[in-house]
Amino acid sequence: MTPPHLAGPLLTDLYEITMAAGYWAHDVQDRATFSVFARNPDQKRNYFVAAGLETVLQELEAYRFSREDISYLQSLKLFDPKFMEALQKIKFTGEVQALPEGTLFFPDEPILEISAPIVEAQLIETLVLNTLGIATLIATKASRCTHAAAGRPLVDFALRRTHGRDAGNQVARSTYIAGFSATSNVQAGQRYGIPVAGTMAHAFVTAFDSELDAFRAYAATFPDNTIFLIDTYDTLAGARNAATIALEMQTSGHKSLGVRLDSGDMLELSRDVRRILDEAGLPEMKIYASSSFDEFKITETIQSGAPIDAFGVGTRVGVSADAPYLDIVYKLVRLGNRNIRKLSPGKVTLAGEKQIFRRLDSRGMYGEDIITCREETLADAKPLLEPVMAKGQKTKPTVLLTDIRKNVEKNLARLDQRYKNIRRHEAFPVRISAKLDAMQK
Repeated sequence: MTPPHLAGPLLTDLYEITMAAGYWAHDVQDRATFSVFARNPDQKRNYFVAAGLETVLQELEAYRFSREDISYLQSLKLFDPKFMEALQKIKFTGEVQALPEGTLFFPDEPILEISAPIVEAQLIETLVLNTLGIATLIATKASRCTHAAAGRPLVDFALRRTHGRDAGNQVARSTYIAGFSATSNVQAGQRYGIPVAGTMAHAFVTAFDSELDAFRAYAATFPDNTIFLIDTYDTLAGARNAATIALEMQTSGHKSLGVRLDSGDMLELSRDVRRILDEAGLPEMKIYASSSFDEFKITETIQSGAPIDAFGVGTRVGVSADAPYLDIVYKLVRLGNRNIRKLSPGKVTLAGEKQIFRRLDSRGMYGEDIITCREETLADAKPLLEPVMAKGQKTKPTVLLTDIRKNVEKNLARLDQRYKNIRRHEAFPVRISAKLDAMQK
C-alpha cells in the first residue's frame, strides 16, 4: 500500500501507462535518461527556486502498484493481462541527479535528471512534474515576496483559496522555505514543523454585542497572543478600541502584540492607526496588514511609506496569480547509447545527460551558468546537480526545512539585484559548453 501522505502511481496521465505498455510489448528495455527543466515563455520570472525534491524521492522509494491499482487498470480493458502482471512487480530502481532544494536556477536548465529502465522512467513523468511544478512555482513567487518585504515578517494565509488541500500544504511548505515566518495552515504545521500563526476573523468581532466586548474576550482568552482585527466596522474606531483593551491588559501584566488591517487604503489607515497607538502610549504594538498582498502590492505599500510591520499573504501567492503555472517539462535525452533531442519549433531540447556549473564573479556573486555534458569538469566553477538516489534508494539524508530555508537565503544574497527586479525581465547568463554544443550538432 502507498503511504497515506503520498500520491502513489495512479497519479499519472493515462498515456504514461499506455506508452509503458507499448515499450513492454515491444521489448524496449533500455536505460533511459529524462531531463526536467522549466521554460519561461512569458518572461515573468528572472529566476526560479528549486523545491519539491524531498517529496519526489519519497514517492519514488515507495513506488508500487497495489492490488486495488491493478484492479482498476484491469477494469479499463485496455491492457494485456501479462502487462498487468508485470506492472505488479514494478518498482523504481533508477538514479536521480538533482538540484538541492533551495537552489536558484534559470530557464532551460535541468532541475533534475532521472535514469532508469524506460518503463520505470516513463511511468513517473506526471508524478514528478506535478510534484516539482507546484512546489517550485510557489517557492519562486514567495521568494519574490520575501525580497520585496525587506525583512518584514510574512505569514502564509493562502489555505482557504489554494487549489485543493494538497496544494494548500505544499504552499505552506514552499512559502516557508522561501522565507515566510509562519503559516495559518495547522495541518502543514503538524506535517512539516512550520510555525503556525493566526488570531481572529470578522465573525468573532460580530458575534459579540460590541467590538470592545469582542476584543476584551479575545484578550482574556489569549492574553499573550493578542492581535486585534480592527476593520470590521470603522477602522480608526477599531484602533481606539484596541488601544483601550491593550491598556487594560497592561494592568494584569500582559501586552497586546498589535492590530491587523484587512481592508481599505493601507497607506492612509496605517498612518492614522500608528498615530492612535503611539498617542495612547503603545509604540510597541505592531501593525499587521492582509488583503491581496503579493510582491507587487508589498513593494508599492512599503515604497509609499506605510508604517506596516508585517504582512499576511494569501490568495495571490497561493495560486501564483500573475504567473499561475510553471511550464515544466520532462524530456527523453538519452536511450541506451543514443543521445536524443527534440526539434519541435519553440520546444527544442538539449540531448544527453547533463551537469550545470555555476561560476562566481569577482564580487563573489553569481556570474554565469554553464550547462555541460555530465562527465565534464570545470576547475573554477561549482557543479550544481547532485546524485540523490541510486538503485531506487535515497543516497542523502532528508534535509531540514530550516536548512533549505537558509540555502534559499544564501543563494538569493549572491544573486545580483537586477535579477530580483519584479517588473523587468533580465536574463541571467546561461550558456552551454563546447562539448555539449557539439553533441547537439
